[in-house]
Amino acid sequence: AGDSESESESAGDSESAGDSESASDADSDSDADRESASARDSDRDSDSASDRDRENATQIVAHLYGRTDVGQIREHNEDNFLMADLTARSRGLEGDAAQTWSVGRGGLLLAVCDGMGGAAAGEVASQMAGDIIHDDMLATPRQGERNHLALDLVRAIETAGSRILAEATSNRACRGMGTTATVAALVDDHLLLGQVGDSRAYILRGERLVQVTRDQSLVNQLIEAGQLTEEEAENFEHSNIILQALGTAETVQVDLTHVRLRRGDVLMLCSDGLSGMLRDAEIREILTQTPDPAEACNVLIEEANLAGGHDNISVIVARFDGPGLPELDDEAIPSLKYTKYHVPSSMLGDPASIESRRSIAYDDTPSIEVHGELEYDFEGDIDWEKVLQDKRLIPAEPRDDGSRVWFWAVLVGALLLTYLYFLR
Repeated sequence: AGDSESESESAGDSESAGDSESASDADSDSDADRESASARDSDRDSDSASDRDRENATQIVAHLYGRTDVGQIREHNEDNFLMADLTARSRGLEGDAAQTWSVGRGGLLLAVCDGMGGAAAGEVASQMAGDIIHDDMLATPRQGERNHLALDLVRAIETAGSRILAEATSNRACRGMGTTATVAALVDDHLLLGQVGDSRAYILRGERLVQVTRDQSLVNQLIEAGQLTEEEAENFEHSNIILQALGTAETVQVDLTHVRLRRGDVLMLCSDGLSGMLRDAEIREILTQTPDPAEACNVLIEEANLAGGHDNISVIVARFDGPGLPELDDEAIPSLKYTKYHVPSSMLGDPASIESRRSIAYDDTPSIEVHGELEYDFEGDIDWEKVLQDKRLIPAEPRDDGSRVWFWAVLVGALLLTYLYFLR
């Protein structure tokens, strides 16, 4: 019996110990659950913070405005410009004030097109270019990926060139028409630029103004070849000849470049009606002293008209800001330059496709690459007759220096004097 009691006590002690251990285990499990829940909450907070960081990293805003003007000499305006928010699927401006657009995953699209070809054909070509590039870019979902944006940009410009050529070939009223195209696109902090012709893109960073496109013109190729100085180029007889235009050949080579933006950077796109009338120093001063994009556009056009207004004038000014852009630092100002953009070859498809898309991946040579019939070796004496004969496909814009205005002024004056003579 004593043994039974001892065993019973022992069993009771064991049960107590078991209960104690079970309770301890339950407490441990509870603590673990609390720690796990706390960890999950922490992870959620961390994920939310990361999401906020990613959201902040993509927040880029553009304060922008655009305007076109017929100038002082031309009878009608053959320029066109394009401003589109591809995310919001909206195009154009509302009112006379600068707009503020957020750069979404669809991207921002800006372009200046300078038409040529006489009569209304130049206007048709520049309008077609803007419409086709816009519609092509809008039809392609890219979800904020820069390399896809670059490919889409080049393809849209190439498509515009093909369709303008088809229209010029089939419609007698549009024979010989063509247009330049300087197109900017943005989905992140890298501004992409597609260039055909001699319209321009500039970036103002701090007080430094840099042309970030390269003119595809005869005069610029002569300057790069050392045959002309900048001063000589200002009075060069054939400064109106360009080496490429949309709608003048079956293929076109798009010069694709890029700029990594900083907060406060100002982009200016313009036709040669502006850059041909104002020196870079004058443009820099106006952009520096006029922070509002709408006012800057108005002042630039007014000054170009005061300088003569020999051509149509188009300009877009966009000032970039927001937490998605790096702060401006001392190294960013001198590093600003014309820079080629290279799409990874893996995105270009098979080797034949890569070869056919040489426009996307330029090498970094200083010369402008153009198709054979318009690429010249400027060594020794230049045979200008041959140069001009070889320029069959590229329509030169009329070099209008105001002589027609003087002719009519003299004629009217002579008629008035004759009338007064007979009245007397």
